[in-house]
Amino acid sequence: MRTCYTGEVCLTHLEQTVTLYGWVNRRRDHGGVIFIDLRDRAGLAQIVFDPDNPTAFEIAERLRNEFCIRVTGLVRHRPEGTVNPELASGQVEVLCREVEILNPSVTPPFQLDDDNLSETTRLTHRVLDLRRAQMQHNLMLRYRVSMAVRRYLDDCGFVDIETPMLTKSTPEGARDYLVPSRVHPGEFFALPQSPQLFKQMLMVAGFDRYYQITKCFRDEDLRADRQPEFTQIDCETSFLAEEEIRAIFEGMIRQVFKTVQNVDLPDPFPIMSYQEAIELYGSDKPDLRVKLQFTDLGDVMQDVDFKVFAQAAQAPGSRVVALRVPNGAQLSRSEIDAYTKYVGIYGAKGLAWIKVNETAKGRDGLQSPIVKNIHDQALAQMLERTGAQDGDLLFFGADRAKVVNDAMGALRNKIGHSEFGQTNGLFEPSWQPLWVVDFPMFEYDEDAGRYAALHHPFTSPKDGHEDYLTTDPAQALSKAYDMVLNGWEIGGGSVRIHQEQVQSKVFRALKIDEQEAREKFGFLLDALQYGAPPHGGIAFGLDRIVTMMSKAESIRDVIAFPKTQRAQCLLTAAPSQVDDKQLKELHIRLRPAQTPSAS
Repeated sequence: MRTCYTGEVCLTHLEQTVTLYGWVNRRRDHGGVIFIDLRDRAGLAQIVFDPDNPTAFEIAERLRNEFCIRVTGLVRHRPEGTVNPELASGQVEVLCREVEILNPSVTPPFQLDDDNLSETTRLTHRVLDLRRAQMQHNLMLRYRVSMAVRRYLDDCGFVDIETPMLTKSTPEGARDYLVPSRVHPGEFFALPQSPQLFKQMLMVAGFDRYYQITKCFRDEDLRADRQPEFTQIDCETSFLAEEEIRAIFEGMIRQVFKTVQNVDLPDPFPIMSYQEAIELYGSDKPDLRVKLQFTDLGDVMQDVDFKVFAQAAQAPGSRVVALRVPNGAQLSRSEIDAYTKYVGIYGAKGLAWIKVNETAKGRDGLQSPIVKNIHDQALAQMLERTGAQDGDLLFFGADRAKVVNDAMGALRNKIGHSEFGQTNGLFEPSWQPLWVVDFPMFEYDEDAGRYAALHHPFTSPKDGHEDYLTTDPAQALSKAYDMVLNGWEIGGGSVRIHQEQVQSKVFRALKIDEQEAREKFGFLLDALQYGAPPHGGIAFGLDRIVTMMSKAESIRDVIAFPKTQRAQCLLTAAPSQVDDKQLKELHIRLRPAQTPSAS
């Protein structure tokens, strides 16, 4: 039987005989003595094969990388000068007495310690990729996070309840993954984008504290922090106010970080309104490690000759902002041009700038092609409001509000995270959580010509804002809250609507008529009429939390078997075609693939 994990062999096992299992990480033949680095999920141990044991030595000569073996041997000190402080087992080695090849391996397609593997190679050979130390660490970290979450929620009286994977397709939100029904021709299930409606009905059913670590599915365009299937820490409570709900889950995240990484997060987390976040950072998930903020200049620039500023200052739904970069005057023109090209990705048509050389000289102390088109009063107000000092650089955004927020918000992060930003104290390496609250209930969808729910249509309006649902939906704020950490939204939730008449008002504001509401959400509307309690909750992205903790480049590095950015599994070659018999059973006929016509 295995004595312990290979990577756990240490001085406490000295002079003991141990039996270890694992994979050959490296084989080294040092002229008469063979060394094997044996690996398992706990780490490495050095195994020594001496020719005085010819049976074991002969087997060792046949060992190659990734052979699965069993070793029994004596734990002894490593010779002086060969101690490896990087390993838990680095002070000892195991003198092999007996070795068994449990299964040989073909030559692996790559060395497991190769750090320059393409993601395609890694995902195609994911089983081998998962043997690598970093991936073993990431998935064990994910396990520890999940266990810390469960322990906290269990201690708070939450009950783990499973909700369905096959459910009803509903409007709003992202695109559903659909599953055809074999026994109901022409009808479809949907895979859940979240357990939202089921957890609300669990509150109506009297399970006042629910949680679930569950898979969710969204058929949407993918980025580094998104997957078609992802894992949510899903939670709901009854009879608690918004502040009480936030306190519980702030405590959860604080305890998880302390337990898993020995990190003390701030207590309490800062709270910021949605409006303040957008005004200062252009984002509802600001990275507070970056010490740069926007300054609004719309009222200052309304009558300047520079039309880009004046038109944006006067147009409804547009804004003019400045981003002051301390010591930014040292940036070269080529660096400024690179930033100009960068904001173009976000729709900005250009990037105006002013170098502040000497404030005491007024206009003459400013360097920029645009200074001549801005009158003295506007320049003076700009310098005063931004707090610009000699040697600073001001970048400007002037366009529709969304373009300005996206482009200047991205620029803020780009500068802050750059070598320049870190050298000049514009970035503080730390964990910076905050709550963003008081979100608008709705955002206007220009293409659809109607309002859409900013979070989801089951979010409760703030007290005193219910009348706006029928009179002016744009003014309605919600009891929604997002937890943000270092520029990532790691959790989002809200107090829910628990009264049928309020829910119906929200549907009407979204132009969901009574017939559609009954067809899509009739089960929820009915449930709300049976004494539904006040309730609310939150959902955290487990993948995102572990990605941040592990400092991985994307969530694919903390998921055992992820999809690519094109929603494919390279390991299993999914999605794939199915045979005609399966399609016939599901009452599905595929359209013939259309070949492009010759031009």
